[in-house]
Amino acid sequence: MTNRFISKLNGLVPLTASDIAILEDAAARPREYQPRQDLIREGDEPGPMFVVLEGWVCRYKILPNGARQIMAFLMPGDGCDLHITLLNEMDHSIQAVTKATVATISKDEMSEMLATHHNIARAMYAAQLIDEGIMRAWIVSIGRRNATERVAHLICELYIRARSIGLADEGEFALPLSQAVLADALGLTAVHVNRILKELRVAGAMSIKRGSVTILDPIALIQIAGFDENYLHRRMRRAG
Repeated sequence: MTNRFISKLNGLVPLTASDIAILEDAAARPREYQPRQDLIREGDEPGPMFVVLEGWVCRYKILPNGARQIMAFLMPGDGCDLHITLLNEMDHSIQAVTKATVATISKDEMSEMLATHHNIARAMYAAQLIDEGIMRAWIVSIGRRNATERVAHLICELYIRARSIGLADEGEFALPLSQAVLADALGLTAVHVNRILKELRVAGAMSIKRGSVTILDPIALIQIAGFDENYLHRRMRRAG
């Protein structure tokens, strides 16, 4: 089975055979999580770094009124919180959205890798910068994009991310997210999300059914979203 975490890091910074071997060993003890099962909860003491090998995971917070805000989707190959052990307690929760296979890398293992394998350290930092770029894009969406633009922008992002890890065919990818989950990520209601998805289908931009999205007119969808993929930094600067 392809280790998409290693593939992702190797795409950011070329890794040596030694780098790959130590990453394979570090991620060799995965655990299975069921949908809606928390990996860690807000208020818990931070533990190891989580590495998503299969499935989808999300970061979220629960408001005092019980509403949930999803702040990130983590796909196969994504790692969670390179320096989380610097905190005394978690300020958000992480939960499996689908059935997920997640490996853990201990603080000591991570410190050793970063100190002795510079390519791994550079790749980890690059991945963290991309995560921060995605977070900024989400903040802009919530703050300044209207509801239709938000939905279209998120679909564009998830398609690009899925394609980059080999989980999308041309114009089509699996989207195992309910409309309620999308609503929690977009700051909308599930009813509103349903209406917008219908509008995008009628406009001929995209369609969604049975957990799969088909982008019918990528130019139209990009224009609706005002999408610019620069924040995903798929072309990283190489070391001289």
